[in-house]
Amino acid sequence: MTHMSEDELTAEVLDRLAGTPDPRLREVMQSLVRHLHSFAREVRLTDEEWLAGIRFLTETGQKCDDVRQETILLSDTLGLSSLVDLINHTGAEPGLTEPTILGPFYVPGSPWREHGASMVEYDDGGEPAILTGRVLDVDGAPVAGAVLDVWQNASTGFYAVQQPDVQPPGNLRGRYRTDAEGRYEIRTVRPVPYPIPDDGPVGRLLEDTGRHPWRAAHVHAIVTADGHVPVVTHVFDRSSAYLHSDAVFGVKGSLVRDFVPDADGVLVCRHDIVLDRAAGSPVSLG
Repeated sequence: MTHMSEDELTAEVLDRLAGTPDPRLREVMQSLVRHLHSFAREVRLTDEEWLAGIRFLTETGQKCDDVRQETILLSDTLGLSSLVDLINHTGAEPGLTEPTILGPFYVPGSPWREHGASMVEYDDGGEPAILTGRVLDVDGAPVAGAVLDVWQNASTGFYAVQQPDVQPPGNLRGRYRTDAEGRYEIRTVRPVPYPIPDDGPVGRLLEDTGRHPWRAAHVHAIVTADGHVPVVTHVFDRSSAYLHSDAVFGVKGSLVRDFVPDADGVLVCRHDIVLDRAAGSPVSLG
């Protein structure tokens, strides 16, 4: 066997992948190999650096459990999650609610709550707030029966799933349905900035690269409705710190809203959500 050059090695790997039966898997794997090999050549990756990278990825996987998803956190902090979002959703019809990243703390099966009910099950001194608005279709017609699966962190900075011995599992989580006019109303607390978990490999990487771990204050929502395309989105507090340096690149200007005191002094955030029709769904007549 003759000596193989760097370029010949890459070509050999690509050739062995050429027989991958699934065409999309073949495309993805060959492109991945080309970019990985190009990266290693560009930075002249050393043996020690390669091994450090293997250890980092191994530790990232080992840090994952039923509560914490360190690999998603890595994707988020590298901007990959937001890039995939942009790739798949840029160019959508103007006026639709923009999506953003899911984040590592979503838990399915939140409790169902009535219109206007509170999702606060643990009082940690948070500032009372109401999140309200309408779910509309792309033509502006109300979407009745839409489901908003909502979750946020407590005023201490932690999600309920992070503090199973402190917060009830349903604290600041809930599923709400819109009424006949597409309206929703959620009683909660004002969101606060919080640091992503930084006691693992992703946190060390942020520190080593001179970055902070903080997220701008927000409320998460997954909004679904029959005949419409679901959206994973946030509502950001305009007064929050870190809007311009969110650790996971998740802030979009169209999702930033004001929290304004009402006549009773309770903060109210009004945010309408506009859904696209699913392919093959009938056009709304208003």
